[in-house]
Amino acid sequence: MAELLLGIDIGTSACKVAVFNTEGEVLAQTNQPYPLYYPKPGWVEQDPEEWWHAICRGIRSLWEVPGISPKHIAGIGIDGQSWSAIPVDKEGTCLHNTPIWMDTRARDIAERVTEEIGFERIFQVAGNAFLPSYTTPKMIWFQQEHPDIYENTAQFLQSNSYIAMKLTGKMTQDLSQGYGIHFFDIRKGVYDRELAKDLGLSVDKVPEPVPCHQVIGGVTKEAAALTGLKEGTPVAAGGLDAACGTLGAGVCKTGQTQEQGGQAGGMSICTDQALSHPKLILGNHVVPGLWLLQGGTVGGGGTLRWFKEELADADESFDDLTRLAEKVPPGSDGVLYLPYMAGERSPIWDPDAKAVFYGISFDKTKGHLVRAVMEGVAYSLEHNLRVAAETGVEVKELIAMGGASNSVLWTQIKADVTGKTIKVPTSDTATTLGAAMLAGAGVGIYEDFDQAVEQTIVITRTQEPNRRVAKIYRHAMEGYLQLYENLKDMFHTY
Repeated sequence: MAELLLGIDIGTSACKVAVFNTEGEVLAQTNQPYPLYYPKPGWVEQDPEEWWHAICRGIRSLWEVPGISPKHIAGIGIDGQSWSAIPVDKEGTCLHNTPIWMDTRARDIAERVTEEIGFERIFQVAGNAFLPSYTTPKMIWFQQEHPDIYENTAQFLQSNSYIAMKLTGKMTQDLSQGYGIHFFDIRKGVYDRELAKDLGLSVDKVPEPVPCHQVIGGVTKEAAALTGLKEGTPVAAGGLDAACGTLGAGVCKTGQTQEQGGQAGGMSICTDQALSHPKLILGNHVVPGLWLLQGGTVGGGGTLRWFKEELADADESFDDLTRLAEKVPPGSDGVLYLPYMAGERSPIWDPDAKAVFYGISFDKTKGHLVRAVMEGVAYSLEHNLRVAAETGVEVKELIAMGGASNSVLWTQIKADVTGKTIKVPTSDTATTLGAAMLAGAGVGIYEDFDQAVEQTIVITRTQEPNRRVAKIYRHAMEGYLQLYENLKDMFHTY
């Protein structure tokens, strides 16, 4: 009897593939890397076929684990990075690399369209500002810069829907990724044909939205041959990685909030209303009837990874760096770090923003820099939470996910900076678990998402804010905000 669930996560630097039992325990998992391409300044691309090849390798490797067999897989769920614009023809052939969420090539398009159509006209439908990172400006870029590709594009797909197509042969668009398409009505969950027309686009270029847990088809004979999966295994539509991670962290009720500690950073506040803010991100949750008010930052766990790869000694581990940071007092003796490693998303939306260390002097050590990196990421989280508070939402605690939540120090810094209690469930697998939970709901293993969360999520530790330290961080936070304000004009010049 099939009783296991397969989750697939299409990340920025690698895919994760994991098998779970119905209690949410990981039985087997693998990471398969793939490259990013930077053909021009501001351009960041990936080849969706390289995602697919990596996923095939990853799935095949699972069958080497004793007790794991294709016949045991009851369903497959897929999550993926946001704001792809993958042009595929009617046969499903990818026609061009996709600009990914970090790509800002369409910034001139975004500015022109906002001016011509009007911010409010777009925001009223989409609940999101018309910014170059999103899918819609990239579709217009293809239309203007590669009209032949645009003409031959049957559908623009998202990251998870592309892999779903490779597995099932079906082209779909899940609700949680709809927020990247500005003629998707964020409140009604349908396309606004009039706005699409005003944008010079057609709703025929994107698939109709479907619920994230809906089974869209079974694994094809061809995909079974490439992956070793059993032909006909049910595949759910899947959803946005941050939304699946939010579910996989146990957030499925209004007011609960996920804190993201993956490659990127940010937060997702669960609401039963489509509360929008022009400086934040609003999307449908993968759980029906709910939305996520999100802050998405470029600088998350990837900032410390960059530091380790470029500035640390070859034999230094993350634990070694953490021990150095632990020796430095809160506030890093005045060292501040702006984590804008590829421009910045919310809440400043500045593609020219640069990462900056401020306050370095001869008495500062590597530990000061490491702690400043951790604190800078925490300040960016607090910045988003402060903006979210303007909508009236109340966040009492954070549920952490991602590799950074494995660090007790980093989690404590975030608790102290935000003044919020942070709970940490099984963290490294939250995103793939969320994808697997969608499949479980789709095939009927879970009767609803409340049951899925209750059955699978276990909190491993809880960290409370230190009120004395929080006072130090409130002062440092003001310096963090002022530093950007003082430098932003220079960012646009140099």
